[in-house]
Amino acid sequence: MKTSSIVAVVVAVVVIAGAVWWLMSQPAAAPQANTNTQAPAAVADNTTPAAPMSATVTYGANGFSPSTVTVAKGGTVTFVAAAGADEMWIASNPHPIHNAYDGTTLSQHCAQGYSGPAPFDQCSAGTSFSFTFNQAGTWGYHNHGNHSDTGTVVVQ
Repeated sequence: MKTSSIVAVVVAVVVIAGAVWWLMSQPAAAPQANTNTQAPAAVADNTTPAAPMSATVTYGANGFSPSTVTVAKGGTVTFVAAAGADEMWIASNPHPIHNAYDGTTLSQHCAQGYSGPAPFDQCSAGTSFSFTFNQAGTWGYHNHGNHSDTGTVVVQ
């Protein structure tokens, strides 16, 4: 191999090595500002989706279905008696005092003229009952007419 060829190879190696060194020594580019004004698309990031604002529970021969629902704080659960179902009276636990949700007893919050906090209690049998949950927590309930039929509302 001629001397001029060896010099050309050495120069090429030095130039390539210099270019690699220069590229590696440059700071990372700063992220660009997002100028997109549209809402971002949904991303699967393993976070828990927000709880729904409403749910429906059906009461029938086999009790409540589903027996557990989840709603966001301020969300409403509607309880509906299925056709031919036994009498339905939604009441907060524990039976028979119904004081778990708001701290008042059945005899207090179902009394005529009661004006305190909204109780999680239907106060009499009916075919449907809707209740808006303004307190986060896990709230058990039952059918006052058949207290072995129970369920749970989780409020996030």
